[in-house]
Amino acid sequence: MRRGPSAFNLAAIGLGLAFLYAPMAILAAYSFNASRLVSVWGGVSLGWYAAIFQDDQLLDALFVTLRVGLLSATLATALGVLAAVTLVRRAGSAGRTVLAGGIYATLVMPEVILGLSLLLLFVAAGLPRGFWTVVLGHATLTLAYATVVIQARLQAFDRRLEEAAQDLGCPPWQAFLLVTLPGIAPAVAAAWMLAFTLSLDDLVIASFTSGPGATTLPMRLYSQVRLGVDPKINAVSTLLIAAVAIGVVAADWIQRRGMRSGAAQRQAK
Repeated sequence: MRRGPSAFNLAAIGLGLAFLYAPMAILAAYSFNASRLVSVWGGVSLGWYAAIFQDDQLLDALFVTLRVGLLSATLATALGVLAAVTLVRRAGSAGRTVLAGGIYATLVMPEVILGLSLLLLFVAAGLPRGFWTVVLGHATLTLAYATVVIQARLQAFDRRLEEAAQDLGCPPWQAFLLVTLPGIAPAVAAAWMLAFTLSLDDLVIASFTSGPGATTLPMRLYSQVRLGVDPKINAVSTLLIAAVAIGVVAADWIQRRGMRSGAAQRQAK
């Protein structure tokens, strides 16, 4: 007979979750504080959320962040599809290990090292730091995550469907686009949302690769916090946390739905 978790285990889990999420909950609560003093509760108010739309610097940083996230997530997902296909279907090739090591290195490499490496690369190549270098930096950061998500779905995909399309006259590239890509579409969507979410809250890579006119929202918040905590920052941070949480949950839901759909199709056969 299996026993449930002990009181000690439940207490440890509760303390761990409180340590992780209590600061964010406090920040979200004080984003509704009517007082200008961050540490003094002055009643409930939505005034700081309305003040966000009157701050041109914050709005510009938000617009840059969204553009960077959209472009870098799209680029990382497209490259992730190609990388996943290579890793799954070229298992015996000599260069697979090198490719896998190069892609997955960003999962364990400190972001400071990655950001410094990208900075040295852009300087050596003579590329002026700005919007596009931030996009390339975020695409490099999120490529590995997109590849892992897509590779997991591609390994479970029945390749006989693609081979059947080729037997009926489709070229390999057309069979992939018309058969395989729709089959792994949930994983591709989940990879894109995960890459977009990671781009939204990145600070380190953007700090190394940004230039004039390319200040992202996390960079703007960090610079303002160093001068003092404005209650408006609590509101912006709460919105950013909500966006990241929604993106992660949506990516997980899309991926799980795709896996259940694939399992149902295999059982039907």
